[in-house]
Amino acid sequence: MKLNLLSCDAQRPDKRAIANCITEISVNGNASLSNELTDILLEGDAVDIEVDDKNSGSALRALRKLDIDYEILD
Repeated sequence: MKLNLLSCDAQRPDKRAIANCITEISVNGNASLSNELTDILLEGDAVDIEVDDKNSGSALRALRKLDIDYEILD
């Protein structure tokens, strides 16, 4: 499943927690790529990631917990 991460609405976004979440839920969980994607997301640009279908429910829950707005592309 492909997700488009739109924005983070948290008052004080936890950069490390967001990067760890992206690393854990994305199909190609690379820590350095996740840090770059987190920076892009927190600057206000959308980010596309791919999530394994068997983990999609927990992935969406984790994103909501971090106040990340997303849309499902696939």
